[in-house]
Amino acid sequence: MQAFLRAACAHLLAVATGVFVAGHGIASAQDGSEVRAAERAFAAEVAAAGGPSAQSVLATLAGAKVQQSILDAIARPAEKTKPWKDYRPIFLTDKRIADGVAFYAANRDLLERVGAEYGVPPAIIVAIIGVETSYGRITGKYRVLDALATLAFHYPPRAPFFRGELKQLFLLGDVHLAYPIDELRGSYAGAMGWGQFMPTSVAKWARDEDGDGQIDLWNSLPDITASIANYFAAHGWQSGAPVAVRAQAAADAQALDPQGFEPAWSVQQLEAWGYAPYERVDAATPATLLKLDGERGTEHWLTFKNFHVITRYNRSPMYAMAVLQLARAIATGAVAAAP
Repeated sequence: MQAFLRAACAHLLAVATGVFVAGHGIASAQDGSEVRAAERAFAAEVAAAGGPSAQSVLATLAGAKVQQSILDAIARPAEKTKPWKDYRPIFLTDKRIADGVAFYAANRDLLERVGAEYGVPPAIIVAIIGVETSYGRITGKYRVLDALATLAFHYPPRAPFFRGELKQLFLLGDVHLAYPIDELRGSYAGAMGWGQFMPTSVAKWARDEDGDGQIDLWNSLPDITASIANYFAAHGWQSGAPVAVRAQAAADAQALDPQGFEPAWSVQQLEAWGYAPYERVDAATPATLLKLDGERGTEHWLTFKNFHVITRYNRSPMYAMAVLQLARAIATGAVAAAP
């Protein structure tokens, strides 16, 4: 964080004095020199890994623009600043539910075919698209190249991660990218398409479901839905298994502080410790305990393997719970709207 503050102060000083290195917005010749050296090393690394030539990579990076708004955004993700009682209303709105039901109805055949192929409920696929991009309407305003270059070379706290994502972007190739690198647009973190896949996720889990020889996560619903479903299947989604259920905590319930979201105990053990599920669940099912700051006080949930899988898409438990509750509302509405 101190490095980030120093960089921010340098940026403000550069604005005040007009001292910039063309193309990068770096505050001094020394800083610009360090960035260019890092870019040259990066370009050589991409070329050595079988990607474009170092010269080609450098030419592309020369067109990347550092954006302070990206650095500002990544420093304050909503999941870290809002409690569940404030986070939930952002995603569980009447409009988002209605739009999800309409999206399901309009694409029912595709969704149910893909859901059956990968063993993932169609409503979960729809909910991911709804939470991530409002059903494809908001896929991101930043050039992916700008976002990843900004974070790879100007955000020390997570530079190694974003450098890896930037490298993978250059390595994707024609099959995984339906459009030129410098035309791709996405989130401030470089996530792309309706499902907001990072480049490494595109490489590992995106699918060419429509069989046209390219993966298009912006304009091919078969590719979009199958890629999301495959992500869940590859991370261990259990078809037909529970995701999470509310629980009643007894007054003398044993205090628990689970680390992470992988199931750690059986439902039977959690009940013995004072956490009784509101719904019937096999007592032997592995589960863990989640506490959320709800509108009416603390909510206790028993969460299972499938909940953990959703957190592999986004590590926030509030994100996972929003996806689950939106999916349930969409599934209910889709059944009611079925012909």
